[in-house]
Amino acid sequence: MGDCSLLYHTPPRDLPVVSRRVLHPLMNKEVLIAQPNSPLSYPIQGVELMPLYTITIPGKPDLRYIGVSAPIPFKSGVTLRASLGTFNTLASISDNVVHGRGREELTISTSHMKLLNFILKHITYTNVVYQVSAVDMVSFEIGDYVAKFPVTIRQPDVPKLYDPGADGKIRDLVTITTKTFFRYHKLRTLIKSIRQYYPDIKIIVADDNEYPETIDDKNVEQYIMPFGKGWFAGRNLAISQVTTKYYLWKMVDVLEGTDLDIVGGNVNGNQFRFKIHYELGEDSGCMHLRYGSYRPLERFPNCDLTSGVVNFFLAYTEESRRVGFDPKLQRVAHLEYFMDGLGILRVGSCSGVSIGHQPRTSPSDSQLAKAERTYKTFRTNTQKQVQLKLSLHYFKNRLKCYSKR
Repeated sequence: MGDCSLLYHTPPRDLPVVSRRVLHPLMNKEVLIAQPNSPLSYPIQGVELMPLYTITIPGKPDLRYIGVSAPIPFKSGVTLRASLGTFNTLASISDNVVHGRGREELTISTSHMKLLNFILKHITYTNVVYQVSAVDMVSFEIGDYVAKFPVTIRQPDVPKLYDPGADGKIRDLVTITTKTFFRYHKLRTLIKSIRQYYPDIKIIVADDNEYPETIDDKNVEQYIMPFGKGWFAGRNLAISQVTTKYYLWKMVDVLEGTDLDIVGGNVNGNQFRFKIHYELGEDSGCMHLRYGSYRPLERFPNCDLTSGVVNFFLAYTEESRRVGFDPKLQRVAHLEYFMDGLGILRVGSCSGVSIGHQPRTSPSDSQLAKAERTYKTFRTNTQKQVQLKLSLHYFKNRLKCYSKR
């Protein structure tokens, strides 16, 4: 199939707070009211409450004869029905008119339009069935007209804020994270280059070497892991120790000024970025990776929106923890993180942010050369590793096909 490898498989069955909500429109639950093209006007989105709480149903339910040729049968009453909550009214009205207060079904019996609208404007909904997250489809009926609208019941997201520091220095905003395996000489070169520009920024090192060496730097935190624990396990460990708002793997302005969760740069001029297309089938799906981006990022002319980036990126700490790195992927792994984050992570790539890559030449020192050779035996992406990753994708992500080009 040329450069497209397609495989089939059937798997078994405050300011920080305000700014974040502004950048993420989906966090703003605007109430939308259906206009009365039928006799009923009702909320179609945005009715939300916490479990076991009470709200007044927003909007102004209104009954009109717009588009109706025959009189509405008011004598049949207006009925509200729910399954996870009960209704009541704040209006002081006789029980002969309002039936079913405090129950899952409430009926209003009156032939007076003005009184009916007054009662409807003061209807309350109380959730009585505790669930962390649920949707109650409320039915609103009069005669032959039936409307349904969702009431979302969920616990609110608790803000997780990071102290940016009084002086606003980069060390209080960003932590640099990396992982080392055999090649301490490469790690020390990396730290030395960082210290030229950021002498006091914290660096977190996940280390799964067989014989660990101590890194002598007061601003380096070195975490020793079991030997050969793996690439993604090391990432998880490193990120778990981050105490700043962002972490840099191996641009803060782009993250602060957009709704992005991750921004990648380029390594030695290589701006690797790719799009992920997911096709959902009846029992399983297909995932396709394609090089490139979707569109330019507004206000940042050198940046694009994409699905995944090169192994040099700045990211929101909390969003990365939400996705996590699958520790089953021990060796060559990178794309898999963005596949797991599809639909969760907002990803961008910027050509103007660059980092160099240490040369791959063999060291003249015999000990360093031995370390490089040993490292390559773990680093090589063998056919066994490829099959392991594909099998994991097909099972975990419930795929029947996968392609990359």
